[in-house]
Amino acid sequence: MPDQLGQDFNPDSFDRNDPDPWLALWLDTSLPIDDDAKAALLKGHDSYSRRFLLPFLRPFVFVFFVLVHALRRIFLRWPNMPKTLHKTIHWGLRTFATPEANTLILRHFSIGTEILGFIKANAGPVEIESFPLKPTTLKELEDNIFLQHDLNIYNFIIELNKSLREQGRDLSPPDTLDLSMITDEQFEFEDFPDTKLNFVDIQTAIELYTPLYALFLPKNDFVRAANSLQLDETIAIYIAKILGTDYHLSFIKNGHPMVPLSTFEAGHRLMLHGLDAEGIHGWLRVLKRRQAAGLPLDPARPPGQIGD
Repeated sequence: MPDQLGQDFNPDSFDRNDPDPWLALWLDTSLPIDDDAKAALLKGHDSYSRRFLLPFLRPFVFVFFVLVHALRRIFLRWPNMPKTLHKTIHWGLRTFATPEANTLILRHFSIGTEILGFIKANAGPVEIESFPLKPTTLKELEDNIFLQHDLNIYNFIIELNKSLREQGRDLSPPDTLDLSMITDEQFEFEDFPDTKLNFVDIQTAIELYTPLYALFLPKNDFVRAANSLQLDETIAIYIAKILGTDYHLSFIKNGHPMVPLSTFEAGHRLMLHGLDAEGIHGWLRVLKRRQAAGLPLDPARPPGQIGD
């Protein structure tokens, strides 16, 4: 058994008297998450950064967040510095974040783009202006990618439903499901920095940059970004209408946006948002493999259903 849990995910290290909690999650298949993404996430969970640095920093982050909220009650649009925000995020991730954290962050934009692309391709005739985000380097984050990611989601939902309402219809299973946009291999990213300074896990990085997001963006932009984290369920419902099955809705744990949560919880909900997106994308990847193999997309359905 290794001294530090969860680092090699080796089933041979299993000890019934001292079971590794991270090994259990690594072997678990309840969520169809990519193996490399799962390993990166679990390694971060068991890092010294998350276990010791994050609890130490949280009180200071909370106080800073309170001060930013107080500032925003007086100055609704100042400061408005998205470029500075994104350059700061890029510098922080390149200088201090682990390669696993940077991998998960860049993956998120790619899988989010593919999930929206799946809905658009299978929604029938709709008018949606797409802005795909698939960064392969940390430098590309400076191009306001975090802000554009939030805008993409809201614009997509508005334009999709505007088109559907104008046509007097709803989403439904298409005759042939298009999964061509879902990547079934690893995304190609740059080689991330891996020095002694690159020790910060993804959750610690997110908790630290969330109040900066609130400081450098106008109030409306931050509130919109925080509330977008609960749109996972909305997106998953669209996919359920297209697939004709709601199985994947069991993956979603971020709550429905009709009951918004406090922006003080944005850091934690951003972690849930990432997990939700990985679960949905992983499920679509499973369906793509079943479709390629000529199998029914839903094993519980008889032949003749979508994807047969």
